[in-house]
This record gives sequence, C-alpha cells and structure tokens, in this order.
Amino acid sequence: MSTPEHSPLGKSTIYADRYDPSLLFPIPRAGKRAEIGVAEPLPFHGVDIWNAYELSWLDPRGKPVVALAEFRVPASSPNIIESKSFKLYLNGFAQERIADAVSLATTLTKDLSAAAGAPVAVQLNEANAAAFATTDLDGHLLDEQDIDIDHYGPPQAAFLSADADTMPIGETLVSHLLRSNCPVTGQPDWGSVQIAYRGAPIDHAGLLRYLVSFREHNEFHEQCVERIYVDLMQRCAPQQLSVYARYTRRGGLDINPFRSSAPGTPGNPRTVRQ
Repeated sequence: MSTPEHSPLGKSTIYADRYDPSLLFPIPRAGKRAEIGVAEPLPFHGVDIWNAYELSWLDPRGKPVVALAEFRVPASSPNIIESKSFKLYLNGFAQERIADAVSLATTLTKDLSAAAGAPVAVQLNEANAAAFATTDLDGHLLDEQDIDIDHYGPPQAAFLSADADTMPIGETLVSHLLRSNCPVTGQPDWGSVQIAYRGAPIDHAGLLRYLVSFREHNEFHEQCVERIYVDLMQRCAPQQLSVYARYTRRGGLDINPFRSSAPGTPGNPRTVRQ
C-alpha cells in the first residue's frame, strides 16, 4: 500500500548501511490533489527540490567520502517520495564501496526516477560551505504587520482577497511563519514561503492570517504548497503566480516545493534557517 500510514514514518526502524532501493516509499500525488480540485492537465508547473546533508559512501579503497546532494523531482511526477524512506535509502550507501561520484549519481538518478515515476535530476557537490551559501528570500516581509490572529487551522482560504478595482501590480511577498505538521507523526514542519504574483493587489493582512492558518494543519510539504497556490488562484485570480516554500531540514533532508503559473525552475537559495 502506498499511503502515508503504511510508510516507515512513526515506526521503529533498523537503519541499514547497505544499498537497498526497495527502501524508497512512493506516495501517489493524485489523492491529495483531488481534495483541492487539481487534476490533469496540471494547473501549474513546478519542482520539489530536496537537499541532502548526510550522504556518505566508501571509495574503492574503503575510505569514507561525504557530499551534499541536490535532487529535483518534477511536480508532474505521479508520486512524491516519503522523506523517512528517502533518508533510509541514502543511509544505505554508508558502507558501500562505489567507484566514484558519477557512478553514485547514476544509481541515485535511476532509483529515484523509478520511485517518483518521472526523471529526477541529481547533483552532487563537495561538502563545504561554498556549495550551499546562505541567503535571504527576496521580497517584502509580511511578518511585521501589527494584527491580531486567532485561527491556526484548518487553512482558511476565505482570509484571502485582492482589490480587483485597483491597477494590477507585480509584488513578491515573504513570510517565515509557515508551519504545518506531518500527517502521520504530527511532528511540526517549519518553513519560509515566497509568493510572487502579478495582478490585483493581495491584502497583506489576510494573506498572513491565511498562512498562519496552516499552523495546526496536517499535510506534507508538497501538498501545502499546492494548496496555497490553488487557494490564491481561486480567491485572488492573479495573472501570474509562483509559490516557493523553503522548509527546515529533518533527518539531514530539507524539502522545497515550487509551483508556478509559468514554466521554469527556481534557484536553490539556502536560507539561514536551513
């Protein structure tokens, strides 16, 4: 069964240190997308960017090698990969002798693409600070507004509104107050979100209240971002829209979903919280 409750989440697990692609646990996207009215063809473009900070293997002489890895899973893939299974899979390389990083990247690409059901891009980087320099998300910060908030779940799209009688604008907005919870374990997922749009001005106070309303909501990272995108499109009708969430890491992995009305791929700006 490929449902979250059948995944390794929330269960005692033996951490294998040998390669085992069967550890990867795909979960179909279609069910959660149906809840928010998303079907094929998808109403957005996008990608889920994963960064791995705990990747290691042995060289042919048995000496450990470490690297940082970036994985890009297309939003058009039929499956997400459950994060704990991803961690277990990556840890499985710890005692494997591998010829070189190119050989490892080839194996990663094959296995992850099979699990996601679509081509996954893999990039390995040297484990030094220059590989993932920290930066800020561009945009106007919503979080300093002096407003009252008393609703923390479920997400309330009714908080969202835009002034259709005003000339369209282009604007990028950022909040560090995004929090949701794992739908299986209930563990909190903390993130920052960047919303860029062109269209009628979106009410900032309502948008912040809406983002905070995810605080007690149980949903995977990718599903939260798609819900935000769909709600903004339905309630505010922007001409152009992108939603990019940068989540803090858990188990050596961070997940960063991006959804946009236009094709294209975002950069991978590691924030100070990551």
